[in-house]
Amino acid sequence: MNTIAMFLFTLGAPEIILGVLIIVLLFGGKKIPELMKGLGKGMSEFKKAREDAEKDDNQDTLKDVDAKK
Repeated sequence: MNTIAMFLFTLGAPEIILGVLIIVLLFGGKKIPELMKGLGKGMSEFKKAREDAEKDDNQDTLKDVDAKK
C-alpha cells in the first residue's frame, strides 16, 4: 500500500488535535472563522454551479430526444 495512503488512514485524535493547534497558532483565533466562512461560500457556489450544469445537461438531452422525433 502507498505510504501516503497509509499515513492518511492512521490519523488519530492526537494527530488531529496537533494539526488544529498548529492551524490556530499560524492563523490566529480571529482569522479562522473568516477562513471557514470563505470556504463555506466557495462550497455553496461550487454546488450551485454543479446543479446548474446538471440541469443544462438534462435540458440538452431532452432537446436531443425531441429533435430525433
